[in-house]
Amino acid sequence: MATVLKPVDSVQDQVSPEEWAVRVDLAAAYRLVAHYGWDDLIFTHLSARVPGPEHHFLINPYNLMFDEITASSLVKIDVDGRPVMATPYLTNPAGFTIHSALHMAREDAHAVMHLHTPAGQAVSAQAEGLMPLTQTAMLIRGEIAYHEYEGVATDLEERERLVADMGTKDAMILRNHGTLTVGENVAQCFIKMYFLERACEAQIMALSGGVANLAHPPQGTPEKAAGQGKNGLGVVADMLAWPALLRKLDRIDPSYRN
Repeated sequence: MATVLKPVDSVQDQVSPEEWAVRVDLAAAYRLVAHYGWDDLIFTHLSARVPGPEHHFLINPYNLMFDEITASSLVKIDVDGRPVMATPYLTNPAGFTIHSALHMAREDAHAVMHLHTPAGQAVSAQAEGLMPLTQTAMLIRGEIAYHEYEGVATDLEERERLVADMGTKDAMILRNHGTLTVGENVAQCFIKMYFLERACEAQIMALSGGVANLAHPPQGTPEKAAGQGKNGLGVVADMLAWPALLRKLDRIDPSYRN
């Protein structure tokens, strides 16, 4: 069982049922990131917009490991990364720079995930980026944008360039840095990240055998698969994969719901 650090007061009693549902989903996403080995100690962030007109967001406490995070421990912040609700946890306003840019610029970006996995970083350092080598890559590849590395993301001016590079796409490879996805909800955001990370892992493994040994797909099939992914991943996330993942977490350790 994961170690659970709880606030003194009941957070569930202080928020709307709609916000609590988002908190549970986002806490689940943090636990799943840890489960799949995608976490980076306490670093990187997953965020979600709180329902309502206040433009508030949920993000992880900066001093908790991802497998410790619960619905109650998530910190509610404003667009500047400052807590708007009493919390016993530390926050990292600088860590919200990337997330705030996309949340504010994209009305459909209700959830944002950013990771630093070895495979994601490795692909981000390759000139061709994500290659159409596997079905998994082809399903997500049409949604991928690229953003050049500008140093640790603490410069607020970078937000405009990040938003411009992202455009209307739902996934991004941050060059020499890592991976990022957005979604209309936590479920869709997570499943897009799952496909992106799996594609990166497979690419690194495939390239380990040498470029000369690669089998490239027939002409036109990467584009066909990209269209299938764009139309299907959201439905798969909402109706099939996310409910199954929550059942998996409930079997492993349901304390994320606290």
